Amino acid sequence: MSSARTAERLARILAMVPWVIANPGATVDEVCRRFGYTRGDLVKDLDLVFVCGLPGYGPGDLMEAYLDGDEVVIDMADYFRRPLALTGVEALTLLASGMAILSAGTADGALASGVAKLAAALLPDPGVIDVGLPELPELGMLRTAAGNGAVVRIEYMAISSGKVTERDIEPWRVFSAQGNWYVSAHCRLAGGERIFRVDRIRRASVTGDRFTPPAVAPAAEVRYTPGADDVVVRLALGPGAAWVAEYYPVRELERTTESLIIEFAASDPATIARLLLRLGDQAELLEGEDAALVRSAVAALRDRILARYR
Repeated sequence: MSSARTAERLARILAMVPWVIANPGATVDEVCRRFGYTRGDLVKDLDLVFVCGLPGYGPGDLMEAYLDGDEVVIDMADYFRRPLALTGVEALTLLASGMAILSAGTADGALASGVAKLAAALLPDPGVIDVGLPELPELGMLRTAAGNGAVVRIEYMAISSGKVTERDIEPWRVFSAQGNWYVSAHCRLAGGERIFRVDRIRRASVTGDRFTPPAVAPAAEVRYTPGADDVVVRLALGPGAAWVAEYYPVRELERTTESLIIEFAASDPATIARLLLRLGDQAELLEGEDAALVRSAVAALRDRILARYR
């Protein structure tokens, strides 16, 4: 299990245990619905915390956690009766994250209310912290075009190849993620949905053409949209490279205690080559239809890097 998944599981357990203690008689369906469990995963977590406790480890110090028919039972865990308090660093990190989302203009009123309450509790003067993404010149135009159904012509530099292309896009939504601004759009050149990083748009102008925005815009998230000409390979990741499956949009094929096998797609073999050189012995390129292309790209990239040092 990756460190991120372990942290996610621990966070859910620490939220679930105090709630069950505070709500005796809670049913399996209630707990599963409230915390996003399946029955099987709930049983696994109850088994995990069973007979956990504080030092002393006597019968009165260890908690009981089990299912009694359709009821979830947790006893002898009074030290979990109140949820754990945030540390100062955790609280400030949470506040800064909330403020960053608000600055992107994609949050709802509930988050704004929560951020205001947290700021009032933590800071004597909320103005001492200013969190926000820079307003790029194209943002206003893209937001307006997305709202009005106006086609925008952009000159865009691809991150994978560095090439600049001119294309007409039908912008759907402007959003921020991972510290950057993005626009999701239908790209007329590619003939499908694409996600563009706004700071990589060299020029942008409204063409005068119109389009009908989709009734429901896609989720505001960074994701890769595969194309028919993409390079697709299988990679075996070691423990030190398991983060790739969480950071990139990949398809998980097989997971063992020793490795994780994924399917990775990219429009350019050089993108995969750079990743493989970065991961070193923590990643292995497995045989497949496009494996030879990627091996050639890895060799070419390695030679270019070595040439610089010579």
